[in-house]
Amino acid sequence: MVINSSNPDKLEAALGKLSSLGEVHAIVADLATKSDLERLVAQTASYLGGIDVLVYVTGSPKPGRFLDFSYEDWRDASDLLVVSPAYLAKLVADQMIGTGTRGRMVFLSSYVIKEPLLTLALSSVCRVAVLSLVRTLGRELGSKGIRVNGIMPGYIRTARIDQLAQDSAKRRGIKPEDWVKEVESEIPMGRIGTPEELANAVLFLGSDLSSYMSGATIPVDGAVLRSI
Repeated sequence: MVINSSNPDKLEAALGKLSSLGEVHAIVADLATKSDLERLVAQTASYLGGIDVLVYVTGSPKPGRFLDFSYEDWRDASDLLVVSPAYLAKLVADQMIGTGTRGRMVFLSSYVIKEPLLTLALSSVCRVAVLSLVRTLGRELGSKGIRVNGIMPGYIRTARIDQLAQDSAKRRGIKPEDWVKEVESEIPMGRIGTPEELANAVLFLGSDLSSYMSGATIPVDGAVLRSI
């Protein structure tokens, strides 16, 4: 397995936790940089002898409303959330096709692509591209034996939750823990999800348990989505 982050310290910490599970390689790379994407795929294929599964997860742009952001903010968000997954998918698809691998790709986006949040304007707009990418690749790569699916996480207990809680607290003059309680009250299951629950969905889509699924994007959100 190969793991990636643009933050060397976080990557080293993750490597320390995962190393006991088997062979794990860590590559520092910025997913918004073309040369880093190319190096990431080349080194991964070299380490593993090919690529069977791609799981695309990236950090989120800063929270805020539409009028808060500059041209540079939109350009940075687009590079990270639109160009990055598309170009990485091409690189990995070329690798899989070249080796005759019946591979799987799983792209994580967000439930806000179905129901935009005013305070997450950058994510709400730019992450929509992942939904179209999954559908496009599902159709184009199906004949190559490559399955492509996506996940729309809801609120998951990560550092992003802390960031959103602090941002809302600052904007509204409330305590961060009060924002968390508000969020949990809107989730039918009554709580924020865990990283392990999200990982289970990734494992499902990355395995043969989902052998007839491609082009699909499924929510893992405790039923917070109201739309069909």
